[in-house]
Amino acid sequence: MLKLWNTATRSLQEFHPLNEKLVGLYTCGPTVYWTAHIGNLRTYVFEDVLLRTLEMEGYAVKRVMNITDVGHLTSDEDEGDDKMEVAAKREGKSATDIAEYYTQRFVEDTATLNIRLPEAPLFCKATEHIPEQLELIQELEKKGFTYQTSDGIYFDTAKFPNYGALSGQKLEEKEAGARVAVNDEKRNASDFALWKFSYPSVIPAKAGIQDEKDSETMDSRLRGNDNKKRQQEWPSPWGIGFPGWHIECSAMAKKYLGQPFDIHCGGVDHIPVHHENEIAQSEAAYGVKLANYWMHGEFLLVDGGKMSKSLGNVYSIADLKAKGFDPLALRLLFLGSHYRQKQNFTFEALQGAQNSLNKLRHHVRSLVVPPMAIGGTQDAEKGLDSRLRGNDNVTDFKTALEDDLNTPVALACLWKILDDASISDDQRVVAIVSMDRVLGLNLTQEIGRVIAIPEDILALAKQREDVRAARDWAESDRLRDELLRLGWIVKDTKLGSELEQK
Repeated sequence: MLKLWNTATRSLQEFHPLNEKLVGLYTCGPTVYWTAHIGNLRTYVFEDVLLRTLEMEGYAVKRVMNITDVGHLTSDEDEGDDKMEVAAKREGKSATDIAEYYTQRFVEDTATLNIRLPEAPLFCKATEHIPEQLELIQELEKKGFTYQTSDGIYFDTAKFPNYGALSGQKLEEKEAGARVAVNDEKRNASDFALWKFSYPSVIPAKAGIQDEKDSETMDSRLRGNDNKKRQQEWPSPWGIGFPGWHIECSAMAKKYLGQPFDIHCGGVDHIPVHHENEIAQSEAAYGVKLANYWMHGEFLLVDGGKMSKSLGNVYSIADLKAKGFDPLALRLLFLGSHYRQKQNFTFEALQGAQNSLNKLRHHVRSLVVPPMAIGGTQDAEKGLDSRLRGNDNVTDFKTALEDDLNTPVALACLWKILDDASISDDQRVVAIVSMDRVLGLNLTQEIGRVIAIPEDILALAKQREDVRAARDWAESDRLRDELLRLGWIVKDTKLGSELEQK
């Protein structure tokens, strides 16, 4: 039985989906103004393992991921400039071009980590769902949860009694801990924007505007001020503007998954504000839960501290590749810690993961079996190949993942399978294929693969064999280091030297 830690109840719970065979899963996606860093990517790896584990359990999964391409302000709340507009000015491009470029970078980076993304329309842009967001705001307005200021339409958190339940803070506690709001028109410091005006110098209602035509006239007059011109803006019943950051997730989750749905995921940084606000606006609008289970990935530290651009330790996939690392080594590193534990990234730890990945690949490349051994039959109930029943390591692997995605224990089971002398290579291959469906390390494609060794590498290895025979250890060490620099590890055995690709 699959058990998951539910942030909302602060407990480990048995997973019971709303639909017996179909799970609705919403995972908060990237704000596409910059390249995703390794801290972001750790959360996406955790969500990918969750998706694969649900499939192992026999469920079909309908997964939605949003692309934030408007409305996420630099403060992460309701202050500052829109990150998309900032990036557009920084790079001298349009906000649309910025969004397209960094969305593609995100798709490419996640692919290198073997993270599966939803396909359109479930991989959905905020800018393509403005009508759904306006509809939700109007529903909240109709039910009395909104008010208007000079810069936008806000949600009144004081009118939602359950506000703060996800983070465990009552509204008065959140208010006491909040810094003084820059916007003194907000009724409560925790209130948040649903719709922001492009031109916040005039409140349409206070300007004597009586109908939509007058509102358009006012917007047109304000539009004459070039300093206020935004690249991204849309008409609304309240004036030209753009959506707040939080509203997109609620609107798109409702459209594609309905309400309630099964599982909502994100990073722990989303708990106190973004996810709290999603819950408030969704449940206030429709009177039912937003999601039954809330799951959050913990922070990734770097060298024991926070990632910071000022410290120069905000790393991307491109940065790791430039240092010679395989992105799947990063995935393996992430799998080595539980998703609810803080993890410390160092390049020494990444090198250890790279070495382990190389060893895994070397093991499985040595397995040569008939192709039919890789096919197998999928047991719909257990999610594992039917030929693996009774193998303790495979059973323990499944049990570990059913225990709130315990990937460190699951990895240990994989290593045990590789070292299990009691099973045939045929059975070992079947086990590796089944395990790799969840771990996502692309080991299946390595099974029985023969790596062609270039002639110059073979020549260097032969030269090293000769100097070793002459007991010239210094030259032997130099040639070993040269081979390593070229990407090949030399292992000396009783039968001679073996070459393994780094």
